[in-house]
Amino acid sequence: MTRRSCAIYATGIVCAHLLIVGIALVVAQVFQTMIHSRLKKEITLTEKSQVFESWKNPPPPVYMEYYFFNVTNPEVFLAGGKAAVTQVGPYTYREYRPRENITFLENGTKIFAVNPKSFVFVPEKSAGDPKDDIICTVNIPFVAVMSELNSYSFFLRTIVSMYMNSLGVKLFMNRSVHEILWGFKDPVLSKIHSMKPEVDEYFGLMWKKNGTHEGEFVFHTGEENYLDYGKIDTWNGLRQMSWWSSNQSNMINGTDGAVFHPLINRNELLYIFAADLCRSIHLAYVEDVEVKGIQAYRFAPPDDVLMSPKDNPNNEGFCVPAGDCLGTGVLKVSVCREGAPIVVSFPHFYQADPMYINAVDGLNPNKEEHETYLDLQPTTGVPIRACKRAQLNIILKRIQGFPETKHIKETIFPIMFVNETATIDDNSAAQMRTLLLIVTLVSNFPLIIVGLGIILLLVLVVLFCRNRQKKNEVKRIDFTEAFHSFTTAKDETAYTQVSDKPDESAETPASQPMRNGSYIAMSPVEAQKC
Repeated sequence: MTRRSCAIYATGIVCAHLLIVGIALVVAQVFQTMIHSRLKKEITLTEKSQVFESWKNPPPPVYMEYYFFNVTNPEVFLAGGKAAVTQVGPYTYREYRPRENITFLENGTKIFAVNPKSFVFVPEKSAGDPKDDIICTVNIPFVAVMSELNSYSFFLRTIVSMYMNSLGVKLFMNRSVHEILWGFKDPVLSKIHSMKPEVDEYFGLMWKKNGTHEGEFVFHTGEENYLDYGKIDTWNGLRQMSWWSSNQSNMINGTDGAVFHPLINRNELLYIFAADLCRSIHLAYVEDVEVKGIQAYRFAPPDDVLMSPKDNPNNEGFCVPAGDCLGTGVLKVSVCREGAPIVVSFPHFYQADPMYINAVDGLNPNKEEHETYLDLQPTTGVPIRACKRAQLNIILKRIQGFPETKHIKETIFPIMFVNETATIDDNSAAQMRTLLLIVTLVSNFPLIIVGLGIILLLVLVVLFCRNRQKKNEVKRIDFTEAFHSFTTAKDETAYTQVSDKPDESAETPASQPMRNGSYIAMSPVEAQKC
C-alpha cells in the first residue's frame, strides 16, 4: 500500500469518527445539558457564587429622573374648563441601593435582606435646580383631607373648608421641585398633627424615603430549584397582601426586579413585585435587542396589566371596594396610600383609555419615552438594561362643602412621573461577553466536531479524486510508451521474404505476368501454386 493510499484511509477513518461522534453529541445535547446544569448550580444566592456580590452591591448605576406636570391654567380648570399642563424636567438623582442585614435561612435555601435606597442629585443630567424651579401643581394634602371628610357631615366639611381658606390653602399650590419631592411643612397637616400626633406634619412625594427601605424581604436562593432564584418568599413577613379584593390580586409573585432565573425563553411570563405599586405585575417578551454587544430579550408589561376588568376579568380584584373600578390604563392605590385618592399609570397615560389623555391638554403618550421594559440576557437571566416608568395621579372631583370644587369636572389629574433607568457598566459588560463566549463554545463543541468532520470529508474527496487522476495519468503514460515503442518498431522493420525460395531478379520480364502474393508481417510473399 502506497503512502498516498495510507493517507486516504487514515483521513476517511478520522472523518467517519468525527462525524459519528459529533452527530451523536448534537442529538444527545450532552454539552448543552452540561453547561445548563453548571449555570443552574452557579447562579444562586450563595456566598460562593459569582453573582452574590453583584446582588449585594449592584455595579450598574441607577438613575431616577423626575418629571413634573406644571399647571398653566389653574383658574380655567377651577371654572369648569380643561386643565393644561407642560412637562418640566428631568431632575435626576443617582440611586444607591445596597442590600443590608443579609442572613441565610433554612439551610441556605432562603435569604433575608433589606434594600435601603439613598439619592444624590446629579446636576449635569438635570434640566434645572430643584430648589429654584417652582411648579404649580395639585395640593395633595388638601385633596387628601377633602377625600377623607367626604364621608362626614356637610356641616363638618364646611367648617374645615372655611378654616383651610383662612390659612390660604387652595386646591393648587406653587412649590419648588425640592419641596414637592423631599418634603415641606404643610399648614393643614400641622393642625391635624396637633390633634393626632401619629399624622406627620410634613408632606413630600419622597418624604422619609431617602436612606430607607421598602420593607423586609426573604428571597429564595435557587439552591433547590433554579426557577425560584431571586423569587420573593415573604415581604414584611407576608406571603400575600390584604389590600385587594381577591386572593389572586393579593399574591406576591416573582422577584423584586433585580435578578431573574437563568435560561429564560421567549414564551414565558416574568413576574415582578413592585412595592411602590402595591401589587405584582407580569412582563411578556417583545423583541430581541442588543446592548453593548450583548444579545438580550426585551420584556415589557402587556396591555392587559392595567386593562379594565370589563376586558380583563383577572383585574377585578384590584377594584376596591369590589365593583369600584376605573378604566383601562390606570390603577387606584388608595388602599396602600392611607386613603388618599392616588392613581398610578404609565407616563402620559400610555396604554390608557383615551378619555384620560384627552381630559388634560399637554399629554403626548408614546412608546419610546413612556414604555416600561427590561432587557435580559436569556442565558444568565441578568438584567442588561432596565427602564421603569410610572406616573402619579390624583382624582379631583366635586365635594360638597368645599366651594372651590363646585365647578370642576372629575378628572384623574397627572402630578409627575419617574423614569428609573439602569444599564450594565462597561466592565460588567466585558465580563458578560467573555462568559457568553465560553458558554457558546462549550455548548457548540459538538457542532465544531461535526464541522471538522465535514472539512476532513472534503479533504478526503480531494485526495481520492487526485489519486484517481494520478492513476489515470500513469495508465495514459503506459499507453503512450507502448504506442511509441510500436511506431518505433514499424520504422525500423524491413520487408522480409518469408518464402524459402532464393531471391529472384528484381526485374520481371515484361512478358512474364505478375503473380498474386500474400503479405506477412508487411513482407510480400509469393502466392503458392495450386
